[in-house]
Amino acid sequence: MCGIVGYTGKQSVAKQILDALELLEYRGYDSAGMAIVDEINGQVQIRKRAGRVADLEKVWKANPVNGICGIGHTRWATHGGVSDVNAHPHRAGRVTLVHNGIIENYEELKDHFGLADELISDTDSEVVAAVLNRFYTGDPHEALFQTVKCLKGTFALVVIFDDIPDVIFAIRNVSPIVAAYREDGTMLASDVAALGGQATSYMVVPEYHVVELHTDDIRVYNMKNELCEAEFLDIDWDTTRAGKGNYPFYMEKEIMEQPEAIKATLAPRYVDGRISLEADGVPDDVLKNCERICVVACGTAMHAGLVAQSLVRSILRMHMEVEYASEFMYMDPVIDDKTLVLAISQSGETIDTLEALKYARSQGAKSIAVINVKGSSIARESDYVMYTYAGPEIAVASTNAYTTQIAALFALIGRMAVVRGAFNEEQEKSFVDALMQAPDAIQKVLDRKEEMHHIARGLLEAKDAFMLGRGLDYAILLEGALKLKEVSYIHTEAYASGELKHGTIALITEKTPVVALVTQERVRDKELSNIREVQSRGASVVVLVKDSIDLADADYTHVFTLPAMDDVAMVFPASAALQLLAYYVSMDRGLDVDKPRNLAKVVTVE
Repeated sequence: MCGIVGYTGKQSVAKQILDALELLEYRGYDSAGMAIVDEINGQVQIRKRAGRVADLEKVWKANPVNGICGIGHTRWATHGGVSDVNAHPHRAGRVTLVHNGIIENYEELKDHFGLADELISDTDSEVVAAVLNRFYTGDPHEALFQTVKCLKGTFALVVIFDDIPDVIFAIRNVSPIVAAYREDGTMLASDVAALGGQATSYMVVPEYHVVELHTDDIRVYNMKNELCEAEFLDIDWDTTRAGKGNYPFYMEKEIMEQPEAIKATLAPRYVDGRISLEADGVPDDVLKNCERICVVACGTAMHAGLVAQSLVRSILRMHMEVEYASEFMYMDPVIDDKTLVLAISQSGETIDTLEALKYARSQGAKSIAVINVKGSSIARESDYVMYTYAGPEIAVASTNAYTTQIAALFALIGRMAVVRGAFNEEQEKSFVDALMQAPDAIQKVLDRKEEMHHIARGLLEAKDAFMLGRGLDYAILLEGALKLKEVSYIHTEAYASGELKHGTIALITEKTPVVALVTQERVRDKELSNIREVQSRGASVVVLVKDSIDLADADYTHVFTLPAMDDVAMVFPASAALQLLAYYVSMDRGLDVDKPRNLAKVVTVE
């Protein structure tokens, strides 16, 4: 959702905030703003407006204010429309505040404190600022403690008090805040990517703790106002990678980074040619003794779970469910102490996944998180954590996070197969060999990106598109369809090919784009038959096909061959090809590839 940042130090705060907000803009780009303590008079000055961070920069340049302490915000609108007045920061009395999250009882608070005449925006966030100002009598900790006791919902609050202008205060519940020392001062943000290249470690602000940012110190206090020792985590990827480099969009950069990201994800899990989860601390007993597996995830992460489901059923012959985390608790899930729950999330902060995980653990389930961010909420809530090593993923449409999640899940399933007796040593070796080819297979696809660019041009005028596949191919295409929808705004649906005759084929008209994926040898004949069915209705068919599969010389609009791998590993080159297709359609349509309309990358509100 929204992105928040705070900085106090030796450098110009405006530049630090603007740079950080640009890196946080994937969390929301309806409006942007910052509050800076004016170095001349010590007063807090606010600059904000509806639009992107670039628009905020123009506002600041037209009316600059300089200082070395300030806070910033980029908004994904929830309560209140997109407007200048609803943009953050919000000010009430001696309080200036930015907020990420949703306050569920803000209307009640407005009535209880009689705030109606004081408020100028339609946001729940301004209500929080006004309540905080009511409680503030000179003790910021006490005011923050009293305020959060009144709040129902999720929040990360970052505050400057007029009479303490050189200190930034923050407190949170669920919504993330990380803080770090830098060579030039201290900084906090919604996530690590925004901390800047000078930070080598960071702390995750504990829930319901006040953090103080001073120029040269970070202090943490619990609700008893006791000073606590902060736990810092190493940043194990270069924060400068958060930049676009020479690429026009983050999405392309992140697609191209996948071979190295997958290598990094696989490296600690394959020791002397064998699968090992020792580095993850996942004991074999957990994998051996569970009777069923349940994935809770949202969006792209859920699609990674569906790929895993295909493998679990075919290799382990186990029952596995993949659940929308947002629906999990409303579907009366059957969870017990024999269930292994996999919580999958790039950020580790997805609120629906976090709440589903908490519920599953309350029912006695063991849990493993597959996430990209150390110290995130889901990591702390899980029994065990398998980190992916995708690095910072800035584009809203996830690419390398997806394939590294799949790589980690492959390792997990492979180890389960060993400890449960589904793999002998030879089968394990074959599985490992296939998986270790994944980075090279993806690279071969990426090396042919211009070929996919040519294919993408055939979809530019489409209003609707369809994707067809069977078995594992269908699971892969669900993610491919989501990518095309997200970034191109073409209504795209993936269908299990055999379902065509049960209604879907009525939607096929002359020149309707259809993308068919054919990578599974055992369903080749049936898939080709389904492709002929849409061709007979005039569809324009793009076939992505495993190089070793014979297409029987049929006449297709385009054919893109994928490097041949074992059937189960074809998800890697196929996914890269589908990502490129979506990317080029979006780019050639002249759209903002990295920031699709109405979307934010990290969903921290229900």
